[in-house]
Amino acid sequence: MPSCVLAYSGGLDTSVILGWLQDEGYDVHAVYVDLGQPCEDRQAILQKAKDCGAVSSRIVDGREEMCRDFAFPVLQWQAKYESIYLLGTSIARPLISKLCLQVAKEVGADAYAHGATGKGNDQCRFQLAAEALDPTVQVIAPWRIKKFRDAFPGRTELIAYCNEKNIPVKASTAKPYSSDENCLHISYEAGELEDLNVNGVELVDFGMTVSPQEAPDKPETVTIKVEKGVPTHVNGEKCTALEVVTKLNEIGGRNGIGRIDMVENRFVGMKSRGVYEAPGMTILYDALLNVEQLTLDRDLIHLRDQLKPIVAEDVYNGFWYNAKMDAMLAFIHNAMQKCTGEVTLQLYKGNVIVASRSSEFSLYDEGIATMEGGGSYNQDDAEGFLRIQGLPSRVQGRVTPRAY
Repeated sequence: MPSCVLAYSGGLDTSVILGWLQDEGYDVHAVYVDLGQPCEDRQAILQKAKDCGAVSSRIVDGREEMCRDFAFPVLQWQAKYESIYLLGTSIARPLISKLCLQVAKEVGADAYAHGATGKGNDQCRFQLAAEALDPTVQVIAPWRIKKFRDAFPGRTELIAYCNEKNIPVKASTAKPYSSDENCLHISYEAGELEDLNVNGVELVDFGMTVSPQEAPDKPETVTIKVEKGVPTHVNGEKCTALEVVTKLNEIGGRNGIGRIDMVENRFVGMKSRGVYEAPGMTILYDALLNVEQLTLDRDLIHLRDQLKPIVAEDVYNGFWYNAKMDAMLAFIHNAMQKCTGEVTLQLYKGNVIVASRSSEFSLYDEGIATMEGGGSYNQDDAEGFLRIQGLPSRVQGRVTPRAY
């Protein structure tokens, strides 16, 4: 009998897919990848998979690896998809594929299955990562199989199947939106959020943040230390990557930091509406930016900023394991070697305000930058600099005069 590894959450879709794969003749190994998503009882999820016929089920902890090896390099790029989205779901998917394929290799599975739909981005991220890691992999995406869609055209049929098979699920046909969670963020989409006239931040019951209006009336101060572009300390305490994110989620969450509502362009071509919250990562983007401003050379940081939309787009689309991304990650690792320092931020009702910053590698020289008299900058030098810079414009102005 053929076997497959299923990226299993225990939710409605993957619960049905677990049963359907068995109906199709597969032995199924259920893998719950722990990325810090809130869950009442992980052991209950494992037991549920076994009770529903999985030949094996396990939890694989990917939290630290996701923060350290995936999210933090993207943070160093200051990469935001379409200038706003911090890629919290996008960056998790290639790691899920990697961990599931490791299990598939261990158990000798013939295929890798997931519950992503044929309309979304996650199918791209799962499959492109899997094929890059194992070019021979067989990916089973039931939502792209007509037989499956015919059997389950909507949530009503999914729920009915679970009732028929005595599969316990916490789902109803009246849920106003869907969500995806990990320790980096929570995303909300679909359902009533597909109506752009609905106020997303009022509809959503956020899981990580209070609203800015309900946040404390007094600013909270947080100090973050960065070493070679990697956040290492929060308020003087040395932390792992996961601990940094977890602590800042708590601090940022109670101050209403990191909520966004956007209409984005999916890789498959359609526009979709998403609401996101990422309190810890929002703080880290601001903190690292302030250290960069002190320590990174102008031309280097400008080059990084020209390339960062490319990185954001490739992460969003699912091209994490490829030659271009390898080169981009090598570049940013080198670029961050002197990006070390400390920044103190004030958090107030959804806002992140810099209070102070310092670095042993600071390129800021007050003696050069001062607007007061004296200093080490000779303003006479600017005369020749501007005559040379203006030479092409003067020549063009004589040949092709401009009206004014």
